[in-house]
Amino acid sequence: MNTLPEKDLPPGRHRLLKEHLMTEIRQASQVPRRDETPARVRSKWLRPAIAAVAVAAVAATVVVAMPASDGKSGPGAAPGASKQVSKDVSKDVPKDAATLLGDIALAAEHQKVPGNIRDDQFVYIESRVGYSVYENNKPARVEPIHEREIWLSVDGDHWGLLKEDNHIGTTKLEPDPLHTPSDTDYRNLQTLPTDPDKMLDWLHKNGNGGTSENQQAFALVGDLVSESLLPPDVGAALFRAAAKIPGVVVVPDAVDAAGRHGVAVARVDGGEREELIFDRETKKYLGERVVAVEDLPSGFKKGQTTGSSAILKREVVDKAGQRP
Repeated sequence: MNTLPEKDLPPGRHRLLKEHLMTEIRQASQVPRRDETPARVRSKWLRPAIAAVAVAAVAATVVVAMPASDGKSGPGAAPGASKQVSKDVSKDVPKDAATLLGDIALAAEHQKVPGNIRDDQFVYIESRVGYSVYENNKPARVEPIHEREIWLSVDGDHWGLLKEDNHIGTTKLEPDPLHTPSDTDYRNLQTLPTDPDKMLDWLHKNGNGGTSENQQAFALVGDLVSESLLPPDVGAALFRAAAKIPGVVVVPDAVDAAGRHGVAVARVDGGEREELIFDRETKKYLGERVVAVEDLPSGFKKGQTTGSSAILKREVVDKAGQRP
């Protein structure tokens, strides 16, 4: 079997790879196993030994996945999504990432979360994504943008659920008995540092998915802000820590998978620019976009949008499968 070496994976996409691998394995066997959660996007890292088993078990199937879009409104875009943006998109947008992330941190600090969240509840996230898929001896191809819903256990000890409008379909998410440091269940996130310097140290110790320590830390920022519910003080510390990562820049206009325009903080690694997109006014996280900054061995060309996602709804519900 020919698989894409880990060093060649797009930045921040190792969790998506392992999610799909474990999902394929479980759907093929139909036997629940208590090893690693199969489909919790960006919730934790599989240990290397488990990841190797997953790669070996999925021959000639999807070996890596990441959100993808053409960067424009189109099939799967949100109704009424804007196709146009003001010509002066840089107006009132900070030129440096530290200032922008400071504004984002301030907004996160005042973000309201439900009070008295119970351990037996679930964080429900509705999103719109498309995945770039790498197969044996074939150029990378892009799936159509599709709907995704996920129910994540608040304490990480209850079975969650993933519903995705593609070949994955519906998957039960098994609790992770290991409770690794970068789990994105709400209880674990509540334990993360609220001091920016300590948060930065934590990111460097627990990051992965890039060709450098700084990129690994930035990729982990994206992991934490995507499919999770961040406590306000943790979110504020996370963004202030991100401002201290070298190489982070501002992209004045970026488009998510729902066609929404926003401002992004981004970093280049492995020939791609990973952009975390925020609303220009509210500084609320919208989604992400990944853009090739050079021709890639996978077949993507310079300037092509190779990945995008859009978070549409984020709520706390009582049961897996329940919609707010």
